[in-house]
Amino acid sequence: MLTEQNLTWIGTHLLMPGLVLFMLFIVGDLAYRAKAGRFGTLVLFGALGMGMLGFVIKWVLSRYLV
Repeated sequence: MLTEQNLTWIGTHLLMPGLVLFMLFIVGDLAYRAKAGRFGTLVLFGALGMGMLGFVIKWVLSRYLV
């Protein structure tokens, strides 16, 4: 039986990292097709990296402070 707790675990441990990997692929392809250069690619991945860092910080805080 799929409970809310199991669904939350699956979403945060399996689906979210898969989505992040897919977004990395999309941003890399976007940088390649736009011929963004090194700095443009760094900016694109930096913005995505800050989003991933926020998710990791949220996970760490909720894991160890609650």
